[in-house]
Amino acid sequence: MDTFYPPSSFHFQVSFSQKGDQVSKKKDHAFQSVSGLSVDIDTEEFAEGGENRFKHKFPVKTKYPNLVLKRGLLVDSELISWCRDAIENFIFQPLDVTVSLLNEEHEPLISWNIVHAYPVKWSVDDFNAEESKLAIESLELAYNYFTKITNEE
Repeated sequence: MDTFYPPSSFHFQVSFSQKGDQVSKKKDHAFQSVSGLSVDIDTEEFAEGGENRFKHKFPVKTKYPNLVLKRGLLVDSELISWCRDAIENFIFQPLDVTVSLLNEEHEPLISWNIVHAYPVKWSVDDFNAEESKLAIESLELAYNYFTKITNEE
């Protein structure tokens, strides 16, 4: 009998591509955390005519939150140059982002393809002389939608 063990969430990889071509250097795929892989369906309520006790909810559209990527601050990064170009020069070049959950052999178990992502926020955690911790940068990306890719054996 096969025993199912859910995969751990700490072994993952993030990559960026534009029209199928990788665009960032190797160090730009190492992140401490990824959040925002979720989808909500907005609904609209309609009251039933003549019967005031009932309201019907109908699906209207899907909505995706921003993708938030966190990592140790990098001084030289193609990814941050891409962000600065958008933020400082208002030049947006959307990229596709792939987030892959990896197995013990560092192979993707499941991947999510985030389509048409572009930066909307970049921040650095507070500096504090009383704490001994790494400087963490956060990158927030807006995107159109994502699809789940299951890697079959």
